[in-house]
Amino acid sequence: MTAPATELRPAAARGLARPFVRLRVAGYAFFLPFFVVFLITVVAPLLYAIYLSFFQDRLIGGTVFAGLANYTRAVGDALFGAGLLRVALFLVVQVPIMLLIALGCALAIDSGRLRWPSLFRITIFMPYAVPAVVAALMWGYMYGDEFGLVGQIGDAFGVTLPDLMSRSWMLGSIGNMVTWEYVGYNMIILYAALRAIPEELYEAAEMDGAGAIRIAWSIKLPALRPALLVATVFSIIGSFQLFNEPNILQKLAPSVITTSYTPNMYAYNLAFNGQQINYSAAVAVVLGLVTVVVAYVVQLITARREQTL
Repeated sequence: MTAPATELRPAAARGLARPFVRLRVAGYAFFLPFFVVFLITVVAPLLYAIYLSFFQDRLIGGTVFAGLANYTRAVGDALFGAGLLRVALFLVVQVPIMLLIALGCALAIDSGRLRWPSLFRITIFMPYAVPAVVAALMWGYMYGDEFGLVGQIGDAFGVTLPDLMSRSWMLGSIGNMVTWEYVGYNMIILYAALRAIPEELYEAAEMDGAGAIRIAWSIKLPALRPALLVATVFSIIGSFQLFNEPNILQKLAPSVITTSYTPNMYAYNLAFNGQQINYSAAVAVVLGLVTVVVAYVVQLITARREQTL
């Protein structure tokens, strides 16, 4: 009687294993379209840019292998370095201001004390739906000291307001545009994280006599650390990729915004206006490495702080 039972055990095991195999195959089938698109749109262009960065076009000999010559040139390029310093300054000043405003808006909506929180949320998020090109054109004409809103306000009060498109004000003007565009986007990220906090924590804090400020400081802000980290990393990447706003404003202030105003603009103009495709690819690769390093350092610092708390 034991032999038939023994023979049935492998068959039963195979029968139980089949659903798991089907689930695994189904999982790979759902993942495959995304993986193919990711390979075509991200991995392939990145590998091709790295490949191009190792070559140079010369008058004699045509395209030749140059090794790390393009990277050596990029590291010592004063225009590229100035653009990196400019976006680094932009990052240090603009990103904290933007995230603080987004955090305040998210906390205000989550507090439940606003009369029309949905309207407030949609209004703050609405600028993110405006295309960056349209937003840059709109703000560019508003900044105009002769034809824009700034000039009209100055004429109405008989005063001379600062030229917001001058060399000393331009970076701040771009920062104002980017903040206006992305406060709502970051607010949604933080607000979603606030809505995920269990209501039991609030009830327990209220039973202990904690007020709204104490709850926000001791419960909401600690729970927002992962979301703040995500928003910070996205903002770092966006700062180093700054392109649309200065590229549009260049038409309005060509003497202030040069073709190398930001690293992305520099790489773009090298490739499409200067016909230096190989060197442009090296600049883009170096810019990507700098962005990855800065984002990783921010994540590392945040992780160490959480461990010490």
